[in-house]
Amino acid sequence: MTIAEVLPVILYILGAILLVTLIILTIKLIITMNKIEKVVDNITEKVSTLDKLFEIVGLVTGKFTAVTDKIVDVAASLIDKIFKRKDEINE
Repeated sequence: MTIAEVLPVILYILGAILLVTLIILTIKLIITMNKIEKVVDNITEKVSTLDKLFEIVGLVTGKFTAVTDKIVDVAASLIDKIFKRKDEINE
């Protein structure tokens, strides 16, 4: 047996081992990708429910801002009237 006869056999065996290893790794990668897809879908569903919550919070905040703006306007006009009256009395 010479090296010319043994070397191709060793290379074929190593090639077969490499091919089997790559097939196993590919299958594991596919399984992992399926698990990741399920997790991402779950997160997407939960985020969509939070979007509705944030929309409601936004609406409430908008209404609250409108009410407080109205109160501030009324208070400012009252203070303005009070100081105008004092200025008119002093003149």
